[in-house]
Amino acid sequence: MQLNLMTIGMLAGGLGLFMLAVSMITDGLKMAAGHTLRDLLTKSTCSPTRGIVTGIGITAIVQSSSAVTVATIGFVNAGLLTLYQALGIIYGSNIGTTMTGWLVAIMGFNIKVDTFALPLIGIGMLIHLTGGESRRKPLGLALAGFGLFFIGIDVLKDAFEGMATSIDLNKITVDGIAGVFIFVTIGFLITVFTQSSSAAIAIILSAATAGVLGLYASAAMVIGANLGTTSTAIIAVIGATSSAKRVAAAHVIFNFVTGLVALLILPILFLIVQATGEFIGLEAIPAITLALFHTVFNILGVLIMWPMTGKLALFLESRFVTQEEAEGRARYLDKTVVASPMLALNALALELSRIASVARRMALEALNTDSKPGKRIKVDYMIAKRLSLAVSEFITQLEKGLLSGNDAEQLAKVLRTEQHLLACSEQAMFIVKAQGELERLDDEELGADISHYRAEVVKLISMTNLDEEEFSIIDCDNQLLQVKNVYYDVKKVLLLAGAELRIPVQNMIDLLEQNSRIHRMSRQMIKAIHLLNELNIVSEVQIPETDEKTLENES
Repeated sequence: MQLNLMTIGMLAGGLGLFMLAVSMITDGLKMAAGHTLRDLLTKSTCSPTRGIVTGIGITAIVQSSSAVTVATIGFVNAGLLTLYQALGIIYGSNIGTTMTGWLVAIMGFNIKVDTFALPLIGIGMLIHLTGGESRRKPLGLALAGFGLFFIGIDVLKDAFEGMATSIDLNKITVDGIAGVFIFVTIGFLITVFTQSSSAAIAIILSAATAGVLGLYASAAMVIGANLGTTSTAIIAVIGATSSAKRVAAAHVIFNFVTGLVALLILPILFLIVQATGEFIGLEAIPAITLALFHTVFNILGVLIMWPMTGKLALFLESRFVTQEEAEGRARYLDKTVVASPMLALNALALELSRIASVARRMALEALNTDSKPGKRIKVDYMIAKRLSLAVSEFITQLEKGLLSGNDAEQLAKVLRTEQHLLACSEQAMFIVKAQGELERLDDEELGADISHYRAEVVKLISMTNLDEEEFSIIDCDNQLLQVKNVYYDVKKVLLLAGAELRIPVQNMIDLLEQNSRIHRMSRQMIKAIHLLNELNIVSEVQIPETDEKTLENES
């Protein structure tokens, strides 16, 4: 009983030291690198091949595929990496994480740990404590982490050697499918509980070296540990954006496919591993065989997934699609119309109509709310920005070709329309944000005047739908003039109320500024509608019936 307690204590302590060491290495190198990790990921991923090499290198250095995966998710979210670029890093990080197994196999069991691990800890902590604010400080932490890394492995090895006399996991047969899946599940659970595939691999290799586990059982657990590392990515994207979920899904798909293939051809893989080990002159001990096995099946996974990278990216882009993304994608700006300026102008006018629909929706919501920005208006603002960016990029492509003077003039109108609509959307956001901060107005007569002004603006915004049969640009201009007159009347009333101290001066200033924003928003919308109306006349744009219904549903 006492021996079992000591063994359990050694296992817990060894695992704790190992995980602490990995954390120190990862954190130290990340802090020392500063923006280098970000720069490496963004500049070295222009192709899947370079992404794989980058993923291997960074993961091998920081000793954490989870850290690299989570960083990659963050960069995709920020728009610094595309999903296609991220896939290469995901592939490479899975190969890079096998470096832990090699460190355990080559150094953890064949070298007297005390002779170099303790000096590493001492030197590392000395550098850390005397580093001040320089990069030497986190580098010292990483160096000390490497020392602890090997001490943790040594403690695990001793614990499993003691366990070998009392526990025999080989009694669980792996001859059948059920037995294999038991060990795969054990490896998976170890990684999930420790949130570190490196720790799981170290445990498995230590157990195999001590004779607690057989080779095939250990291999099945290594596959399980590889699958378990996806849990970190899954946890990291709970409640995250669609881009983050796609990267995590790519990580899960890669590890699942790799693990499945490895299980299906397990005997063949061992023949390949043994032949490879003999060819390069590696010693046939369990730890080295398993480290080589881990590397080989991850490389095999990359070879399988690499040709499908483009298709996988396209598949994932169609998944986890939010309303913002679906509505924020251009519908008419197809590359095939770039060659024809007239067709391109038609497409741009149709896309601008969609932006106008979103801007109108935002304006009406801003005028009909008394609270801070809701989720809907924030989503609409992102949609408007995405569509505006798509329009700008499409025009840039058009300008690379030969354009007549009239075509260039029409494109200038498109750009001005897009800018007016985006400005209208921005004003709507400002109005809603300020609305939640305005003090309650107790003067009923003044409140009625402001409500009348806002109602006139709502009427104007509602009239700006070019797709309505009763639309009239003249009526819009007349209503804008009415809005202008009411705006100046309310402004006079507010100034008088402030001068007579019927309302606090600061409240008066806030209301004046809010009404000014509303006035600017309405003018931006009318300017955009004037230009869009001209574009529609020139292009003779007809919105398809299906798109009319879609716009009505969106509104």
